[in-house]
Amino acid sequence: MSDQTDSRTSGGSGTPEANLTRFLRYVVLALAFWPASTAVRGADTEPVENDFYRMASFEVPKEIMLEAGGVELLPNGELAVSTRRGEIWLVDKPFAESPTDARFKRFAHGLHEVLGLAYRDGWLYATQRGEVTRLRDDNGDGQADLFETVNDDWQISGDYHEYAFGSRFDRDGNIWVVLCLTGSFGSDAKYRGWCLRITPDGKSIPTCSGIRSPGGIGMNAEGEMFYTDNQGPWNGTCGLKHLSPGKFVGHPGGNRWYDLPEVQAAMGPRPKDPQSGSRFMTEAGTIPEYEPAAVLFPYGKMGKSASGIVCDTTEGRFGPFTGQMFVGDQSDSTVMRCFLEKVDGHYQGACFPFREGFGSGCVGMLLTDTGTLFVGGTNRGWASRGQKPGSLDRVVWTGKTPFEIQEMRAKPDGFELKFTQPVDPKSAAAIDSYQLETYGYIYQAQYGSPEVDQTHPKIVSATVSPDQLTVRLVVDSLKAGNVHELISGGVRSAAGQPLLHKEAYYTLNRIPQ
Repeated sequence: MSDQTDSRTSGGSGTPEANLTRFLRYVVLALAFWPASTAVRGADTEPVENDFYRMASFEVPKEIMLEAGGVELLPNGELAVSTRRGEIWLVDKPFAESPTDARFKRFAHGLHEVLGLAYRDGWLYATQRGEVTRLRDDNGDGQADLFETVNDDWQISGDYHEYAFGSRFDRDGNIWVVLCLTGSFGSDAKYRGWCLRITPDGKSIPTCSGIRSPGGIGMNAEGEMFYTDNQGPWNGTCGLKHLSPGKFVGHPGGNRWYDLPEVQAAMGPRPKDPQSGSRFMTEAGTIPEYEPAAVLFPYGKMGKSASGIVCDTTEGRFGPFTGQMFVGDQSDSTVMRCFLEKVDGHYQGACFPFREGFGSGCVGMLLTDTGTLFVGGTNRGWASRGQKPGSLDRVVWTGKTPFEIQEMRAKPDGFELKFTQPVDPKSAAAIDSYQLETYGYIYQAQYGSPEVDQTHPKIVSATVSPDQLTVRLVVDSLKAGNVHELISGGVRSAAGQPLLHKEAYYTLNRIPQ
């Protein structure tokens, strides 16, 4: 008893001072490990992406180099993930509440940089650098033991740029393959710089020319195919391009293959080469086959290396963006959002920031019917903001609707903005809530382009609809062929919140009449 008393009076472990010290130590430790987005936020704090789209990362075993180039969901609920190192891994429990519960098992190896996966009728189809292959587990041991070449009509030279990205099946059962140029400048091997369709019976159909350096391929809600091309020669910045059969999409380096009889039969004669130093829409007016990018991603503002593509066909399970497309960026480790519309029969539209913070450079992506977005990444060859050499992340909608510009439509004299939530009429009707500028890019053989042809249109009026979901902006002078960068920093929701992302970039190839 006397020992306890002495301990209390001398400031030992049971004294009020010691208890306070222990309490403060626990508080410091708790704050250190508390999520930053929660620890510093109060009721009036601006919203963050994780409030609406929550991300979780899979723990990839250290012995696996998961540079994920393709992602596909199998009928048994496993997730197939292909790697740039020629492996395919199966992930069990990909939808488990904690992704740390998932386990990885190798399904196949010895392939060559698989950048596309698709499943059909018991077979897993893999787009490799040199062919489309299909794989199957015949003996039920969880590993592929039957490999069949579906098509290998294109060639490779050994240059490391010669990527081959493959789509999932289109409505006719075709896989579309986009082939990077040799060195991303020329075409030293057959069909480099082309898009081919691989039919269900394994035949190839030359479909589009003008590919430079693709980063991904995918369909919109109508089943039409798009791919991303990256900044470089004849590409002033990265873009999302529509693969319309018979079209030339920008880089003339692979047009030598128009001399092949099968190409002439499918595509017709070789288009005229573009004039270096021109502008995209100027050349579109003189080359009937040329289809410029539907969406340009301003370099440095919306990433530096556009990649995988998915479309939201979940009917609301992934939030308020049904029918829109999501595009990854390898350099910035982000996913962007794209709204498209048709003007004069051609796609164009706007891109918006969507989600950042992925573990590596985003490449392979899958959005499931249940509303789960899987994103695989790699940083090999190019640095990425995400520091992991490879990664697999999962994003789900929390059920809370972010305050965003849902749609941005071109009008003859401006734009119509549709919001995900009612706006505050006063701020949304204030002209100074918006800043608008435009710029274009040089269409040239040299690498990339600075922003050129800048204009600063004046917003004449901003009219809020009676339901407070739409704002009509009237602009004094639109610029056809330019990106229209709209910053809506002053707009607030009816609840007083700012936009989660205030930036929008509309590629105005054509002004509606």
